[in-house]
Amino acid sequence: MRRENKSSVPEFLLLGFPIQPEQQGVFFALFLGMYLTTVLGNLLIILLIRLDSRLHTPVYFFLSQLALSDIYLSSIIVPKMLMNMQTQQQSIHYVGCISQMYFFILFGCLDNFLLAVMAYDRYVAICQPLHYTTVMRQELCISLIAGSWFFSCIHALLHTLLLVQLSFCADNTIPHFFCDITVLLKMSCSDISLNELVIFTEGGVLFILPFSSILGSYVCIGTTVLRIPSTKGLFKAFSTCGSHLFVVSLYYGTLACVYFFSTSWDFSDKDIIASVMYTVVTPMLNPFIYSLRTKDIKQALEIFVKRANF
Repeated sequence: MRRENKSSVPEFLLLGFPIQPEQQGVFFALFLGMYLTTVLGNLLIILLIRLDSRLHTPVYFFLSQLALSDIYLSSIIVPKMLMNMQTQQQSIHYVGCISQMYFFILFGCLDNFLLAVMAYDRYVAICQPLHYTTVMRQELCISLIAGSWFFSCIHALLHTLLLVQLSFCADNTIPHFFCDITVLLKMSCSDISLNELVIFTEGGVLFILPFSSILGSYVCIGTTVLRIPSTKGLFKAFSTCGSHLFVVSLYYGTLACVYFFSTSWDFSDKDIIASVMYTVVTPMLNPFIYSLRTKDIKQALEIFVKRANF
């Protein structure tokens, strides 16, 4: 196949969702409502944590970082998707596409690290409750967050620099609603063996380590919880970890459906639906999961509403 320099492909075409033209308005309103819910819900979580001194603890500090990351993750994808649906202009500039891919990888990886950090926090709280304040001190919490941001930025930068070295074929149609790295690699006319090697090695390590940390933390938590004789103690332990465990299952479940259980790199309708789950639905559900299942958040919300009414 004839190679073309990447400069000959000034823009890509995002096909978006396989929906009928008469259904565009319905889906536009649906995704707009979901995006506004995501932004407002996560901003509310951040605001409550900032205003309520009782929430100035490590677990809620990590939760505020997760809420901020979810806002960024949705904002780099959904607004462009809504604009394309409204204007029927599916084009995205080459630089814009690469930038979108970079930030998607960054905040997707950051979510991965933050979920691992939150699992470690729950492990210390349940398995070493007497040492919690000394272990989860402010310096450690800040270092964990700074490390998560650092490795996420380096990870995203590495894959972006490798991608911009590739040439792309004349066909610039992306069968997706955002610039996903796997789709872009499939469209390339260059040798992508190095890109694939880095994805399966470096990317695999950055995925497996946090996931293994989460599994290890919950194995230790489960072992400790089973030793609790009282039902009240079991319920308290479950309420402490239930929200986080549900978010972890939702995040990794949808991620695995797209990148691990898919039969090929050609995105199907099923893969697009799964992508919607972890790019749109999961960030929207996180504020509801934590606010409805966390007693402290509910109390802070009640106080905030009373003050607003006053």
